[in-house]
Amino acid sequence: MKFIVRRSNLQGTIQIPGNKSATARAVVLGGLAEGRSLVSNPLPGVDSFSIVGMMQALGAEIDTSNPKEWSFEGVANQPRVPGGVLDAGNSGTGYYLLTAVASLIDGCSVISGDYQICRRPAQPLIDGLNDLGAHVFSTRNAGVAPLVIKGPLKGGRTRLPGINSQWLSPLLIAGALSREGITVMEDNLMERPYVDMTMAWMKLAGAACSHKSYDEFHVPGGQRYRAFTAHVPADWGSSGYPMIGAALTDSRVTFTGMDPGDFAGERRYPYILQEMGAKVSFSDGGRTVTVEGGSDLQGIEIDCSGTPDAVPILAVLGCKAKGKTVLYNIGASRLKETDRTRSIMEELTRMGGKFEETPDSLTIYHSELKGAEIDGRHDHRIVMATAVAGLMAKGTTSIDDAEFVKVSFPNFYEVIKELGAQIELMK
Repeated sequence: MKFIVRRSNLQGTIQIPGNKSATARAVVLGGLAEGRSLVSNPLPGVDSFSIVGMMQALGAEIDTSNPKEWSFEGVANQPRVPGGVLDAGNSGTGYYLLTAVASLIDGCSVISGDYQICRRPAQPLIDGLNDLGAHVFSTRNAGVAPLVIKGPLKGGRTRLPGINSQWLSPLLIAGALSREGITVMEDNLMERPYVDMTMAWMKLAGAACSHKSYDEFHVPGGQRYRAFTAHVPADWGSSGYPMIGAALTDSRVTFTGMDPGDFAGERRYPYILQEMGAKVSFSDGGRTVTVEGGSDLQGIEIDCSGTPDAVPILAVLGCKAKGKTVLYNIGASRLKETDRTRSIMEELTRMGGKFEETPDSLTIYHSELKGAEIDGRHDHRIVMATAVAGLMAKGTTSIDDAEFVKVSFPNFYEVIKELGAQIELMK
Protein backbone atom coordinates (compact mmCIF):
# COMPACT_ATOMS: atom_id res chain seq x y z
CA MET A 1 0.00 0.00 0.00
CA LYS A 2 1.08 3.59 -0.60
CA PHE A 3 0.48 7.02 0.82
CA ILE A 4 0.22 9.82 -1.73
CA VAL A 5 0.86 13.12 0.07
CA ARG A 6 0.71 16.72 -1.16
CA ARG A 7 1.56 19.99 0.55
CA SER A 8 -1.20 20.88 2.99
CA ASN A 9 -2.09 22.38 6.38
CA LEU A 10 -3.70 20.83 9.45
CA GLN A 11 -6.56 22.16 11.59
CA GLY A 12 -8.55 20.58 14.39
CA THR A 13 -8.55 18.69 17.67
CA ILE A 14 -7.47 15.07 18.11
CA GLN A 15 -6.94 12.44 20.78
CA ILE A 16 -3.89 10.20 20.32
CA PRO A 17 -4.21 6.40 20.81
CA GLY A 18 -2.68 4.54 23.76
CA ASN A 19 1.05 4.19 24.29
CA LYS A 20 2.62 1.27 22.42
CA SER A 21 5.37 0.58 24.97
CA ALA A 22 3.00 0.78 27.94
CA THR A 23 0.55 -1.56 26.23
CA ALA A 24 3.35 -4.11 25.75
CA ARG A 25 4.22 -4.04 29.45
CA ALA A 26 0.56 -4.23 30.45
CA VAL A 27 0.00 -7.31 28.29
CA VAL A 28 3.06 -9.15 29.62
CA LEU A 29 2.43 -8.33 33.29
CA GLY A 30 -1.33 -8.88 33.06
CA GLY A 31 -0.62 -12.22 31.42
CA LEU A 32 1.84 -13.21 34.15
CA ALA A 33 -0.16 -12.02 37.17
CA GLU A 34 -2.48 -14.03 39.37
CA GLY A 35 -6.12 -12.99 39.08
CA ARG A 36 -8.04 -10.79 36.67
CA SER A 37 -6.45 -7.57 35.40
CA LEU A 38 -8.18 -4.81 33.43
CA VAL A 39 -6.35 -2.40 31.13
CA SER A 40 -8.17 0.53 29.53
CA ASN A 41 -7.10 2.46 26.42
CA PRO A 42 -4.70 -0.22 25.11
CA LEU A 43 -3.14 0.30 21.71
CA PRO A 44 -4.80 -2.12 19.24
CA GLY A 45 -1.69 -2.23 17.06
CA VAL A 46 -0.17 -5.13 15.19
CA ASP A 47 2.70 -5.41 17.67
CA SER A 48 0.31 -5.45 20.62
CA PHE A 49 -1.56 -8.40 19.16
CA SER A 50 1.71 -10.24 18.52
CA ILE A 51 2.51 -9.95 22.24
CA VAL A 52 -1.04 -11.01 23.15
CA GLY A 53 -0.64 -14.12 21.01
CA MET A 54 2.65 -15.07 22.64
CA MET A 55 1.29 -14.60 26.17
CA GLN A 56 -1.73 -16.72 25.25
CA ALA A 57 0.66 -19.42 24.06
CA LEU A 58 2.18 -19.39 27.55
CA GLY A 59 -1.24 -19.97 29.12
CA ALA A 60 -2.73 -16.51 29.71
CA GLU A 61 -6.38 -15.89 28.91
CA ILE A 62 -6.68 -12.48 27.26
CA ASP A 63 -9.90 -10.89 25.97
CA THR A 64 -9.35 -8.07 23.46
CA SER A 65 -12.94 -8.00 22.14
CA ASN A 66 -13.59 -4.62 23.79
CA PRO A 67 -11.21 -2.16 22.09
CA LYS A 68 -11.47 0.23 25.04
CA GLU A 69 -10.61 -2.27 27.76
CA TRP A 70 -8.74 -5.57 27.63
CA SER A 71 -9.04 -8.17 30.37
CA PHE A 72 -6.48 -10.72 31.50
CA GLU A 73 -6.60 -13.96 33.47
CA GLY A 74 -2.93 -14.44 34.15
CA VAL A 75 -0.88 -17.59 34.58
CA ALA A 76 -0.36 -16.94 38.31
CA ASN A 77 3.37 -16.38 37.73
CA GLN A 78 3.83 -19.83 36.18
CA PRO A 79 3.99 -19.61 32.38
CA ARG A 80 3.70 -22.97 30.64
CA VAL A 81 5.76 -24.51 27.87
CA PRO A 82 4.27 -23.24 24.57
CA GLY A 83 2.85 -25.74 22.11
CA GLY A 84 4.59 -24.08 19.16
CA VAL A 85 7.09 -21.40 18.23
CA LEU A 86 6.50 -18.05 19.92
CA ASP A 87 5.96 -15.64 17.01
CA ALA A 88 6.94 -12.04 17.78
CA GLY A 89 5.89 -10.87 14.33
CA ASN A 90 7.54 -7.47 13.89
CA SER A 91 7.53 -6.58 17.60
CA GLY A 92 11.03 -5.99 18.92
CA THR A 93 9.67 -5.21 22.39
CA GLY A 94 7.67 -8.44 22.37
CA TYR A 95 10.63 -10.44 21.10
CA TYR A 96 12.94 -9.31 23.89
CA LEU A 97 10.33 -9.40 26.68
CA LEU A 98 9.05 -12.88 25.82
CA THR A 99 12.56 -14.27 25.52
CA ALA A 100 13.05 -13.44 29.20
CA VAL A 101 9.56 -14.57 30.21
CA ALA A 102 10.15 -17.93 28.49
CA SER A 103 13.35 -18.35 30.52
CA LEU A 104 11.15 -18.71 33.63
CA ILE A 105 9.73 -22.00 32.32
CA ASP A 106 11.14 -25.35 33.39
CA GLY A 107 11.26 -26.54 29.79
CA CYS A 108 12.22 -25.45 26.28
CA SER A 109 10.72 -22.70 24.14
CA VAL A 110 11.58 -21.30 20.73
CA ILE A 111 10.99 -17.67 19.74
CA SER A 112 11.25 -16.07 16.32
CA GLY A 113 9.59 -13.40 14.20
CA ASP A 114 9.64 -11.77 10.79
CA TYR A 115 12.78 -11.05 8.76
CA GLN A 116 13.50 -7.82 10.66
CA ILE A 117 13.23 -9.54 14.05
CA CYS A 118 15.57 -12.27 12.80
CA ARG A 119 18.36 -9.75 12.34
CA ARG A 120 17.86 -7.64 15.48
CA PRO A 121 20.75 -8.14 17.93
CA ALA A 122 19.97 -10.19 21.03
CA GLN A 123 23.39 -11.41 22.15
CA PRO A 124 23.59 -9.14 25.23
CA LEU A 125 20.19 -10.44 26.38
CA ILE A 126 21.24 -14.02 25.61
CA ASP A 127 24.43 -13.57 27.64
CA GLY A 128 22.54 -11.94 30.50
CA LEU A 129 19.98 -14.75 30.74
CA ASN A 130 22.74 -17.35 30.62
CA ASP A 131 24.62 -15.53 33.40
CA LEU A 132 21.42 -15.73 35.45
CA GLY A 133 21.05 -19.50 35.12
CA ALA A 134 18.94 -19.99 31.99
CA HIS A 135 20.20 -21.70 28.83
CA VAL A 136 19.60 -19.62 25.70
CA PHE A 137 21.19 -19.88 22.28
CA SER A 138 20.71 -18.64 18.75
CA THR A 139 19.97 -21.43 16.27
CA ARG A 140 22.33 -19.73 13.81
CA ASN A 141 24.95 -19.02 16.48
CA ALA A 142 24.73 -15.38 15.44
CA GLY A 143 23.08 -13.68 18.41
CA VAL A 144 19.78 -13.31 16.56
CA ALA A 145 16.47 -15.18 16.31
CA PRO A 146 15.36 -17.90 16.19
CA LEU A 147 16.32 -18.46 19.82
CA VAL A 148 15.99 -21.59 21.91
CA ILE A 149 15.30 -20.89 25.60
CA LYS A 150 15.45 -23.33 28.50
CA GLY A 151 14.71 -22.37 32.09
CA PRO A 152 14.13 -21.92 34.83
CA LEU A 153 15.92 -18.65 35.46
CA LYS A 154 17.71 -18.88 38.81
CA GLY A 155 19.16 -15.42 39.46
CA GLY A 156 22.51 -13.84 40.15
CA ARG A 157 24.51 -11.02 38.59
CA THR A 158 25.14 -9.89 35.03
CA ARG A 159 26.25 -6.83 33.07
CA LEU A 160 24.69 -5.23 29.99
CA PRO A 161 25.81 -2.57 27.49
CA GLY A 162 23.64 0.49 28.00
CA ILE A 163 22.86 1.30 24.38
CA ASN A 164 19.54 -0.57 24.31
CA SER A 165 17.06 -0.65 27.22
CA GLN A 166 15.17 -3.46 25.48
CA TRP A 167 17.79 -5.87 26.85
CA LEU A 168 17.39 -4.60 30.43
CA SER A 169 13.61 -4.36 30.83
CA PRO A 170 13.08 -8.10 30.13
CA LEU A 171 15.59 -9.04 32.82
CA LEU A 172 13.90 -6.79 35.38
CA ILE A 173 10.45 -8.27 34.69
CA ALA A 174 11.67 -11.87 34.73
CA GLY A 175 14.01 -11.26 37.65
CA ALA A 176 11.12 -10.71 40.04
CA LEU A 177 10.02 -14.32 39.47
CA SER A 178 13.51 -15.80 39.68
CA ARG A 179 14.42 -17.86 42.74
CA GLU A 180 17.41 -15.81 43.90
CA GLY A 181 16.75 -12.36 42.48
CA ILE A 182 19.01 -10.50 40.08
CA THR A 183 21.50 -7.66 39.96
CA VAL A 184 22.24 -6.02 36.61
CA MET A 185 25.16 -3.67 36.07
CA GLU A 186 24.65 -1.17 33.23
CA ASP A 187 27.29 0.58 31.16
CA ASN A 188 26.03 4.14 30.43
CA LEU A 189 22.34 3.31 30.13
CA MET A 190 20.45 5.05 27.32
CA GLU A 191 16.63 5.04 26.88
CA ARG A 192 16.10 5.61 30.61
CA PRO A 193 12.44 6.67 30.26
CA TYR A 194 11.58 3.17 28.98
CA VAL A 195 13.24 1.60 32.03
CA ASP A 196 11.34 3.97 34.31
CA MET A 197 8.16 2.83 32.56
CA THR A 198 9.04 -0.83 33.12
CA MET A 199 9.68 -0.31 36.83
CA ALA A 200 6.43 1.64 37.22
CA TRP A 201 4.38 -1.15 35.64
CA MET A 202 6.18 -3.73 37.78
CA LYS A 203 5.28 -1.73 40.89
CA LEU A 204 1.66 -1.51 39.74
CA ALA A 205 1.63 -5.31 39.48
CA GLY A 206 3.11 -5.66 42.97
CA ALA A 207 6.83 -6.23 42.33
CA ALA A 208 9.78 -4.25 43.68
CA CYS A 209 12.80 -3.08 41.71
CA SER A 210 15.50 -0.57 42.71
CA HIS A 211 18.53 1.03 41.11
CA LYS A 212 21.59 3.12 41.91
CA SER A 213 21.92 6.02 39.47
CA TYR A 214 20.86 3.77 36.56
CA ASP A 215 24.20 1.96 36.89
CA GLU A 216 23.09 -0.97 39.06
CA PHE A 217 19.62 -2.53 39.19
CA HIS A 218 18.42 -4.97 41.82
CA VAL A 219 15.25 -7.09 41.73
CA PRO A 220 14.51 -9.36 44.71
CA GLY A 221 13.56 -12.91 43.74
CA GLY A 222 10.54 -14.94 44.79
CA GLN A 223 8.08 -12.11 44.16
CA ARG A 224 4.62 -12.50 42.64
CA TYR A 225 2.77 -10.36 40.14
CA ARG A 226 -0.80 -9.64 41.22
CA ALA A 227 -3.85 -8.49 39.29
CA PHE A 228 -4.16 -4.77 38.62
CA THR A 229 -6.38 -2.19 36.96
CA ALA A 230 -4.63 0.40 34.82
CA HIS A 231 -5.11 3.02 32.12
CA VAL A 232 -2.66 3.27 29.22
CA PRO A 233 -1.79 6.94 28.60
CA ALA A 234 -1.90 8.55 25.17
CA ASP A 235 1.24 7.89 23.16
CA TRP A 236 3.53 10.92 23.10
CA GLY A 237 5.58 9.14 20.44
CA SER A 238 2.61 8.99 18.07
CA SER A 239 1.63 12.58 18.88
CA GLY A 240 4.92 13.77 17.41
CA TYR A 241 3.86 13.19 13.80
CA PRO A 242 0.80 15.49 13.70
CA MET A 243 2.39 17.78 16.32
CA ILE A 244 5.51 18.39 14.28
CA GLY A 245 3.41 18.40 11.10
CA ALA A 246 1.46 21.33 12.56
CA ALA A 247 4.64 23.23 13.46
CA LEU A 248 6.05 22.78 9.95
CA THR A 249 2.99 24.15 8.12
CA ASP A 250 0.43 26.94 8.51
CA SER A 251 -1.60 24.85 10.91
CA ARG A 252 -3.25 24.79 14.34
CA VAL A 253 -3.84 21.45 16.05
CA THR A 254 -4.95 20.73 19.61
CA PHE A 255 -4.06 17.44 21.34
CA THR A 256 -6.28 16.28 24.20
CA GLY A 257 -5.88 13.52 26.77
CA MET A 258 -2.10 13.81 27.02
CA ASP A 259 -0.31 12.91 30.26
CA PRO A 260 2.44 15.40 31.20
CA GLY A 261 3.65 13.00 33.91
CA ASP A 262 4.03 10.03 31.57
CA PHE A 263 7.37 8.22 31.48
CA ALA A 264 7.71 8.47 27.69
CA GLY A 265 10.73 10.53 26.68
CA GLU A 266 8.76 11.95 23.75
CA ARG A 267 6.77 14.12 26.17
CA ARG A 268 9.60 16.56 25.39
CA TYR A 269 8.16 17.20 21.91
CA PRO A 270 6.25 20.39 22.83
CA TYR A 271 9.30 21.80 24.62
CA ILE A 272 11.62 20.97 21.73
CA LEU A 273 9.23 22.84 19.43
CA GLN A 274 9.14 25.80 21.81
CA GLU A 275 12.91 25.92 21.99
CA MET A 276 13.06 26.01 18.19
CA GLY A 277 10.61 28.91 18.06
CA ALA A 278 7.24 27.26 17.49
CA LYS A 279 4.10 28.56 19.19
CA VAL A 280 2.95 25.97 21.74
CA SER A 281 0.37 26.42 24.51
CA PHE A 282 -0.82 24.19 27.36
CA SER A 283 -4.09 23.93 29.28
CA ASP A 284 -5.86 21.52 31.62
CA GLY A 285 -2.68 21.00 33.61
CA GLY A 286 -0.69 20.11 30.52
CA ARG A 287 -3.13 17.46 29.34
CA THR A 288 -4.14 19.62 26.38
CA VAL A 289 -1.45 20.89 24.02
CA THR A 290 -1.98 23.25 21.07
CA VAL A 291 0.64 23.73 18.36
CA GLU A 292 0.46 26.51 15.78
CA GLY A 293 2.62 26.68 12.69
CA GLY A 294 3.86 29.64 10.72
CA SER A 295 6.73 30.61 13.02
CA ASP A 296 10.36 30.69 11.94
CA LEU A 297 12.16 27.70 13.42
CA GLN A 298 15.81 27.71 14.45
CA GLY A 299 18.07 24.67 14.60
CA ILE A 300 19.16 23.36 18.01
CA GLU A 301 21.02 20.40 19.48
CA ILE A 302 18.80 17.57 20.76
CA ASP A 303 19.88 14.72 23.03
CA CYS A 304 18.08 11.59 21.76
CA SER A 305 19.38 9.20 24.43
CA GLY A 306 15.88 8.82 25.87
CA THR A 307 13.99 9.11 22.58
CA PRO A 308 15.62 6.93 19.89
CA ASP A 309 12.28 6.40 18.12
CA ALA A 310 12.01 10.18 17.65
CA VAL A 311 15.04 10.43 15.34
CA PRO A 312 13.09 10.12 12.04
CA ILE A 313 10.50 12.80 12.79
CA LEU A 314 13.09 15.09 14.40
CA ALA A 315 15.14 14.79 11.22
CA VAL A 316 12.10 16.04 9.28
CA LEU A 317 11.74 18.91 11.74
CA GLY A 318 15.40 19.80 11.26
CA CYS A 319 14.88 20.23 7.53
CA LYS A 320 12.54 23.14 8.22
CA ALA A 321 14.71 24.88 10.82
CA LYS A 322 17.15 27.62 9.88
CA GLY A 323 20.81 26.83 10.37
CA LYS A 324 21.49 23.30 11.52
CA THR A 325 19.90 20.84 13.91
CA VAL A 326 22.08 18.22 15.59
CA LEU A 327 20.64 14.97 16.95
CA TYR A 328 23.10 13.18 19.22
CA ASN A 329 23.17 10.02 21.36
CA ILE A 330 21.29 8.28 18.55
CA GLY A 331 23.00 4.87 18.73
CA ALA A 332 19.86 3.03 19.87
CA SER A 333 17.96 4.28 16.80
CA ARG A 334 20.21 2.07 14.67
CA LEU A 335 18.99 -1.12 16.41
CA LYS A 336 15.28 -0.89 15.56
CA GLU A 337 13.27 -2.30 12.64
CA THR A 338 15.88 -0.58 10.48
CA ASP A 339 18.89 1.60 11.14
CA ARG A 340 16.48 4.51 11.46
CA THR A 341 19.14 7.21 11.33
CA ARG A 342 20.49 5.91 8.05
CA SER A 343 17.00 5.14 6.69
CA ILE A 344 15.52 8.58 7.31
CA MET A 345 18.66 10.33 6.07
CA GLU A 346 18.61 8.40 2.79
CA GLU A 347 14.88 8.89 2.21
CA LEU A 348 14.90 12.61 3.02
CA THR A 349 17.98 13.04 0.82
CA ARG A 350 15.76 11.89 -2.06
CA MET A 351 13.52 14.84 -1.18
CA GLY A 352 16.40 17.32 -1.13
CA GLY A 353 17.47 17.04 2.50
CA LYS A 354 21.05 17.86 3.48
CA PHE A 355 22.77 15.86 6.22
CA GLU A 356 26.01 14.86 7.87
CA GLU A 357 26.19 11.58 9.76
CA THR A 358 28.47 10.07 12.40
CA PRO A 359 27.90 6.80 14.29
CA ASP A 360 26.24 8.68 17.16
CA SER A 361 24.92 11.88 15.58
CA LEU A 362 22.94 13.27 12.68
CA THR A 363 23.30 16.89 11.58
CA ILE A 364 20.42 18.29 9.52
CA TYR A 365 20.72 21.48 7.51
CA HIS A 366 17.85 23.73 6.43
CA SER A 367 16.51 22.14 3.26
CA GLU A 368 13.77 22.88 0.76
CA LEU A 369 12.08 19.52 0.33
CA LYS A 370 10.40 18.35 -2.84
CA GLY A 371 8.15 15.37 -3.47
CA ALA A 372 9.79 12.03 -4.27
CA GLU A 373 9.26 8.27 -4.38
CA ILE A 374 9.94 7.02 -0.85
CA ASP A 375 10.75 3.50 0.35
CA GLY A 376 8.99 3.03 3.69
CA ARG A 377 11.39 0.15 4.48
CA HIS A 378 8.68 -1.81 6.31
CA ASP A 379 9.19 0.62 9.21
CA HIS A 380 6.20 2.47 10.64
CA ARG A 381 8.27 5.40 11.90
CA ILE A 382 9.94 5.97 8.53
CA VAL A 383 6.54 5.85 6.80
CA MET A 384 4.93 8.37 9.17
CA ALA A 385 7.93 10.70 9.28
CA THR A 386 8.17 10.93 5.49
CA ALA A 387 4.40 11.42 5.27
CA VAL A 388 4.81 14.49 7.49
CA ALA A 389 7.70 15.63 5.27
CA GLY A 390 5.30 15.41 2.36
CA LEU A 391 3.03 17.97 4.03
CA MET A 392 5.66 20.69 3.54
CA ALA A 393 7.32 19.40 0.35
CA LYS A 394 6.79 20.93 -3.06
CA GLY A 395 4.96 18.51 -5.33
CA THR A 396 3.77 14.99 -4.60
CA THR A 397 5.34 12.43 -2.27
CA SER A 398 4.63 8.71 -2.69
CA ILE A 399 5.48 6.42 0.24
CA ASP A 400 5.55 2.61 0.05
CA ASP A 401 4.66 0.28 2.95
CA ALA A 402 1.89 2.54 4.24
CA GLU A 403 0.22 -0.43 5.97
CA PHE A 404 3.04 -0.54 8.53
CA VAL A 405 1.60 2.46 10.40
CA LYS A 406 -0.72 -0.09 12.04
CA VAL A 407 2.23 -1.17 14.18
CA SER A 408 2.04 1.89 16.43
CA PHE A 409 -0.62 4.32 15.13
CA PRO A 410 -3.40 2.22 13.56
CA ASN A 411 -5.57 5.22 12.63
CA PHE A 412 -2.75 7.50 11.48
CA TYR A 413 -4.24 7.88 8.00
CA GLU A 414 -7.71 8.69 9.29
CA VAL A 415 -6.41 11.17 11.88
CA ILE A 416 -4.15 13.06 9.48
CA LYS A 417 -6.78 13.15 6.76
CA GLU A 418 -9.46 14.39 9.16
CA LEU A 419 -7.12 17.21 10.15
CA GLY A 420 -7.01 18.31 6.52
CA ALA A 421 -3.94 16.65 5.10
CA GLN A 422 -4.01 16.00 1.37
CA ILE A 423 -3.21 12.32 1.71
CA GLU A 424 -4.57 9.30 -0.10
CA LEU A 425 -4.15 5.60 0.60
CA MET A 426 -3.54 3.58 -2.55
CA LYS A 427 -3.75 -0.23 -2.56
